[in-house]
Amino acid sequence: MVKKNALKYAMDALLFVDVSSVAVVGLLLGFVIPKGRGRYFLGLHRHEWGNIHLYLSIFLLILLTIHLFLNRTWIIQSTKKIFPVHWKKAFCILAGAWMLVIMICWIAVRMG
Repeated sequence: MVKKNALKYAMDALLFVDVSSVAVVGLLLGFVIPKGRGRYFLGLHRHEWGNIHLYLSIFLLILLTIHLFLNRTWIIQSTKKIFPVHWKKAFCILAGAWMLVIMICWIAVRMG
């Protein structure tokens, strides 16, 4: 059990660092790094900062997947407490709603 808790702690620490990094690079891209050709910040071109943001975001999705896997028992037990009769249906609706939100955001970004 100690190893699992240590792993969860390390995962949460990595998630915090990664989320913070994604936020900082996103803010830099949005407000600090100038748009246009030949624009550099701290020796990196704006597109290189965009690549860093992308890779940090992909790493974040991987970490979140592992985090959810490590906490799956707690997630299931909590869902059972909130929805004691139809907890599986509620869990599927919640997951489907989240996928719908992601899809709508993706479509909005692609269209805009």
